This record gives sequence, C-alpha cells and structure tokens, in this order.
Amino acid sequence: MRVIVAVVSAVFAASAQAQTPPDFYRGKTINLTVAFPPGGGYDIYARLAARFMQKHIPGNPQIVVQNMPGAGGIKAANFLYDVAPRDGLALGMPPDNAATEDVLGTQGVTYKVAGFNWIGRVTSSVNVEAAWETSGVRSIEDVKQREFVVGGTGAAGITTVIRRVANAVGGTKFKIVTGYAGSPEACLAMEKGEVQGCAPSWTHAKTNLKHWLEAKKIAVILQWGVTRHRELADVPTMVELGRTDDDRKVLALFGSATDLGRSLLAPPGVAPERVKLLRDGFEAAMKDPDLLAEVAKANLD
Repeated sequence: MRVIVAVVSAVFAASAQAQTPPDFYRGKTINLTVAFPPGGGYDIYARLAARFMQKHIPGNPQIVVQNMPGAGGIKAANFLYDVAPRDGLALGMPPDNAATEDVLGTQGVTYKVAGFNWIGRVTSSVNVEAAWETSGVRSIEDVKQREFVVGGTGAAGITTVIRRVANAVGGTKFKIVTGYAGSPEACLAMEKGEVQGCAPSWTHAKTNLKHWLEAKKIAVILQWGVTRHRELADVPTMVELGRTDDDRKVLALFGSATDLGRSLLAPPGVAPERVKLLRDGFEAAMKDPDLLAEVAKANLD
C-alpha cells in the first residue's frame, strides 16, 4: 500500500510540474520575500517589480510582498534557500552583499548563491553615508579625525561590514551601533539623537529623506560603491579611501555588492520552464511603459 501511495503521489507531482504555465499560475499567489523592513530601497523596488510582473506572467498570479528582516538580510536569504517552496510560487530580494557573504563563509550563512535561480536585477544600488547636522561631520576626512557614531543592522549587514573594512584599511573611525532592522530605522535613530549618522540607499535618501537633504539637515559624505553615482559626482566612493593598491582592491570587493543591487531570485529546484516564465515576466515588466513612467515620476533608478 505504501508503495502504491508513493507511486500515485509521484504521478500527481509530475503532472503538476507538467501543467501548462497559464494553467499553473492562474489563480495562484507568489510570495516575494524581501530581506529588509518596509519603507527602504529594497521594499520600494520589490513592490514596484511585483505590481508589474503580475501583468506579464501568464495566468496573472497575484504577487504579495512579505518583509523578513534579520541578520543583515541573511535570515531571508537562508529562508529562500532552505525553506521556501520550490514550485515557482516563491521569489525573493536578497541583500546586495549576499554573494560576498557566501564567498567569505560568513557565520550563519547556509545558502549558496550559485544554487539560486536568478530572475533579474531591477537596478544596481549604492548606499550613502549621511551625517546629521549636529554631528560636526561634513566630510569623510572628518571621520578620519574623530569618532563618528553610526547606526547599523546585524553584524553581517552590509552597512556594518563595510564600515569595519573602511576602519581597517581606510583609516576611518566609525563606531557602529548595531541592532537596527534596516537603514530607515537607523536614520530615525539618527534624528532622535541615538546615533550621528546612518547609511540609507541613495534611492531611499532622495525620495523618503528628500526633506532632510533640501534643508541640509544631513550631509552625504561617502558613497559605498566602486564608482561615483551620476547624481553624486562630488561625493567620494569607499574605494577612494584606500591608501595602497591592495587597500583599494579590498574595498572594491566589498563595494561590488552595488552590482547585485536590487535583484530577484527564486529558490533552488524550481522547474526550468517556470524559471523561464518568471524571467520573461520580469523582462517584460522592466520594459513596461507604465513602470518606466512611474520610475521617472518618482525619481528612481
């Protein structure tokens, strides 16, 4: 009897995988797990992609965004690799340093970046270092001369790691207070006086923190990337902190997270035909005139 049940179960499973794509996705819900809390750059781009991918995946499944902050994004990445269903009904937006943490063997990482099914990148990303008006810090040179108290996420979070690297090879004096769920929470703590600086994405800064920029309540003193963003031509990059070629190579390794940016993935083991549908839906969404108009109106990348 157990053998018969196993065979029947296998037949039904094979049949489900063989369903024509529209038949599979029609009436279904795809859960999109975001590695950080609502309100930041990850959340903005995940919700943007979700709204428009729904239109372009055959069967028009609903895509629901779920935020899963924790451990600097590692919690969500591990969930997507180890736990999330592998039937094409799960997507994720991992932290932009996911590849770096895998390569370095960071404690707590159980995923393998090469094992994911990568769907597409909405945009590259760059975090910026913002200093509050009362901090006395107005350039990165100031941070080389005095202690600068800043908010970070977990010990493995990108804004924590890159500051420690900058201290080690760039001569800065960041004092990092960890434990904030994401950059929006760290920036709120900055406003309250708990810390002197935070490191939001540039997208978050120029949209949600625009009033601070216009009132000069914050100064952008550094961009945590390899090359200068076109809108931040006068702000140095982390690589420019390097004092030797080796220093600059180390900084460039950690700054390369900006290339992964705001990317979508599916867990390992998803049927190739469903991965193709998700990728095709993503590509079509990124070219959708309505999406491009919304991006332009909101001043996003």
